[in-house]
Amino acid sequence: MTLATRYAAETALFIDVLQRLARNRFVTSSGGNAAWKVADDVILITPTQLYKGDVTVDDVVFLNPAGETMEGRRRPTGEKPMYLKFFADRPDIVSVIHCHPPCVCAAAVLRDPTFLMRPYFPETSIEVGPVPVVPYAQPLTQRLADNFAPYLPKYNSFIMENHGLVTMSRADIYTTYQLVELLEGSVDSLLRAMAVGALKEIPREGVRELSDVMATRSLPLFGAPGANASLEALYFETVTA
Repeated sequence: MTLATRYAAETALFIDVLQRLARNRFVTSSGGNAAWKVADDVILITPTQLYKGDVTVDDVVFLNPAGETMEGRRRPTGEKPMYLKFFADRPDIVSVIHCHPPCVCAAAVLRDPTFLMRPYFPETSIEVGPVPVVPYAQPLTQRLADNFAPYLPKYNSFIMENHGLVTMSRADIYTTYQLVELLEGSVDSLLRAMAVGALKEIPREGVRELSDVMATRSLPLFGAPGANASLEALYFETVTA
């Protein structure tokens, strides 16, 4: 049995998410990529140099954790080193999306690296968390992958400086896609607010209370298990690298 057959449901959902990214213009041309660890030893990943809205079952690639192609007629995305590092350094993570949502990409070229490190909306604060800026490096390189190292333990979403967004989760690829949508909508609102005035954050006490909401909804704290003491500490006590 082929891997595409064994993981037919996952492959179909993977392709559906790629099409959603394309329809929402979160990816254009051949940009963006995604990966889903469908088993401990099997990673489903996008092919290189192909518009994500055109990807079919015949185009997806299956890798092992060492990055070797197990199945697929195309080459995997050139950002493979980045994904291998994510899954190796964060074994709790199941799926990852790298894309270029317009509003989040606006944040990627702002001079303020702390723009998305503050709590503005309850939903974004408890589902996406703080979003640090990972320093720029040439795409498709090990250096770019290595630049994530100081940030991976504490966060689940990242602005790639002058580039785009990376979002990951401990759930399936569709769940990760929903986080992308949530963050893009939030940044859209923030940019509109900035056009007419100053931004207003949720106060520390309010963030402390949001921990109760996370507990009620069984939402895990961002970052690797045990890396962060609390949501409050993550927003108000963590010093980014």
